[in-house]
Amino acid sequence: MEFTALLGQVQQICAQETSSRTEKLQGICDLLKENISYYDWVGFYFRNGDKEELILGPYAGAETDHTVIPFGKGICGQVAVSNQNFVVPDVSAQDNYIACSMTVKSEIVVPLFVNGANIGQIDIDSETLDAFGVADERFLEQVNVEVVKLY
Repeated sequence: MEFTALLGQVQQICAQETSSRTEKLQGICDLLKENISYYDWVGFYFRNGDKEELILGPYAGAETDHTVIPFGKGICGQVAVSNQNFVVPDVSAQDNYIACSMTVKSEIVVPLFVNGANIGQIDIDSETLDAFGVADERFLEQVNVEVVKLY
């Protein structure tokens, strides 16, 4: 399925009046994992109040031990500090990578901003080397625009 059609489905999920925010976020994770073949793990991490750490939110894919990530650690922790998208073509080339699974080859993380503050991020892992391109980045930025409307 192409990104434009998926974005429309993300918008529909976010517009569901009877679903909680958590249910909507879970629905987005499930939608992306099921419809994009190289999105092997899709999840959200959110800032834990005033603490300099991220806590795992809804996700689709294999279970992870990384439910709390300190700022600066791993790709997600680096994005929490830099406030910039981070595309990693080959996770084995990253010194500061936290391995979630031996099968993960590449990762993309795109931050979520509410009123200019970084509140979290969407994190995608792929078992394909160099899986993510500019189109993925733009698509996930658009997904985050819809997610931010939930806050």
